Amino acid sequence: MIHQYKSNGVNIVLDVNSCSVHVVDDIVYDMIPLVEPLVTEGIKNADTIKAAVLNIADLPYPEAEIREAVDELLELEAAGQLFAPDIYENYVFEFKKRQTVVKALCLHIAHDCNLACRYCFAEEGEYHGRRAMMSLEVGKKALDFLVANSGNRVNLEVDFFGGEPLMNWQVVKALVAYGRSLEEPHNKKFRFTLTTNGVLLDDEILEFANREMANLVLSIDGRKEVHDAMRPFRGGQGSYEVILPKLQKAAESRKQMRYYVRGTFTHNNLDFSEDVLHLADLGFEQISVEPVVAKPTDDYAITQADLPKLKEEYDKLAAEMIRRRKAGRGFHFFHFMIDLEGGPCVAKRLSGCGSGTEYLAVTPWGDLYPCHQFVGNEKFLMGNVYDGILREDIRDSFKCCNVYAKEKCKKCFAKFYCSGGCAANAYHFHGNINDAYDVGCELERKRVECAIMLKVHEAMENG
Repeated sequence: MIHQYKSNGVNIVLDVNSCSVHVVDDIVYDMIPLVEPLVTEGIKNADTIKAAVLNIADLPYPEAEIREAVDELLELEAAGQLFAPDIYENYVFEFKKRQTVVKALCLHIAHDCNLACRYCFAEEGEYHGRRAMMSLEVGKKALDFLVANSGNRVNLEVDFFGGEPLMNWQVVKALVAYGRSLEEPHNKKFRFTLTTNGVLLDDEILEFANREMANLVLSIDGRKEVHDAMRPFRGGQGSYEVILPKLQKAAESRKQMRYYVRGTFTHNNLDFSEDVLHLADLGFEQISVEPVVAKPTDDYAITQADLPKLKEEYDKLAAEMIRRRKAGRGFHFFHFMIDLEGGPCVAKRLSGCGSGTEYLAVTPWGDLYPCHQFVGNEKFLMGNVYDGILREDIRDSFKCCNVYAKEKCKKCFAKFYCSGGCAANAYHFHGNINDAYDVGCELERKRVECAIMLKVHEAMENG
């Protein structure tokens, strides 16, 4: 499978199955769709392929150049870097049989929040239920469950999530200490993450977080008017002025590493690249701003009609990132980060985040769900931290959720980069975790194109 496109002055060719990326001239770019079907049919003879291509009328290139271009393509094919066969589809059957180990938990440390974000899927932290704080007892049981179900895996991840986890800060601190006490006896290493809106962030919390938290996720949407419109306090007043200096201090205290500011754009700010650049201008170097996922009836929901504008914004942002990098003012945009030389293992490429299998969410009272976006939907209640997994059928359904189980993914060039997208979004829009959220897919394909283009320019800059 080949995907080819033109972006920011270069012709880019992605061989999907080998994950090889090629920058080519115009003639090679134009020859690929002519040669690919012949190679796919099993034709290997170079002279036969050249004759077939030359038989096509109106090719605007001299015969000698066409022959040379075909030779170049066949050399890449012989090297396994072009027109590569799919070697993963058979692997997926073995992949389904793998032993399931849990490696990450999202601890809902607080089902409550001090903000009233309009787009919050957690309903101001309540998650379709009651306000609650996780007790230290439940949190300890969750960490015990993680250790007991992690098999031989050493590195374990725990995200303190909400609502707003800083509203239950003493329990967060106590759970970090408890996790550390489990490391040596069980040969484990915890990697803690804190996701916060920053309202309660102070020097004491920041000092602890910088010592114990491997990552901070700091919520801010961008420009003041954009942020305050969607992330107000419960009384309606904006939160931008309150949180901005705290988030800036956090980023600087971590030397612009091991954190990212995370924002959400909506139908109301389709010019979202301005919000990304606003955050960069404020000094943030690790930035994530992503599209809202909302019901079609919400006035801020992204629509199909918004897609052309949003794709233009991604192109605009990528071009500006190249300019800033050359000027020594570069920053990282989470959704443009891609590893073309290594990247995720095969299992990760096929199944994504591992929700429902390797990654689970824990409610304040200890219930287990496939991920935070399923919390409150009793159909996906898998068990609890006391009794473990009680609904293995749910786990098994997520175990089989991969790019080959999704019809929309099978012929998509981005499948090994997005790993099939978000199962929760697929379920919420189509009632099936093996479907795909169409608007999200369109934007993900664009992000992958931009990410590869940025890598191409970086390589070109480095000679």
